[in-house]
Amino acid sequence: MPKTISRNEEIRDEFLKLMQQHLDELFAGRTEKRFHAADFASRMYISPIHLSNTILLTTGRSPCDFMEESILAEAQRLLRDTDLSIADVGYRLAYNDPSNFTKFFKGMCGLTPMRYRKQVK
Repeated sequence: MPKTISRNEEIRDEFLKLMQQHLDELFAGRTEKRFHAADFASRMYISPIHLSNTILLTTGRSPCDFMEESILAEAQRLLRDTDLSIADVGYRLAYNDPSNFTKFFKGMCGLTPMRYRKQVK
């Protein structure tokens, strides 16, 4: 007998699927806009608050946490494995202002992108 999943689990799974599709598009350079919880909620025909509450309830983390973790991992990969400028890494991750990318990266990683790159190379 197949396992029945709850509506909360269905919302969680759909969010994670949509998020991964969006990140794949972003990382491949096929979109320049980074989605927020409201964008995902709109595509799922639920309110942003309901989405956020459901993701928090089912995972213990917010939708933003998932996005930031994935963006940080991609930023680290680009800084480590490419010679793109720090500004270009930020642009590829939909940061239109390089200083905002630097603030995000330092807040998440504890190092500026330049210091991170120097440490890993």
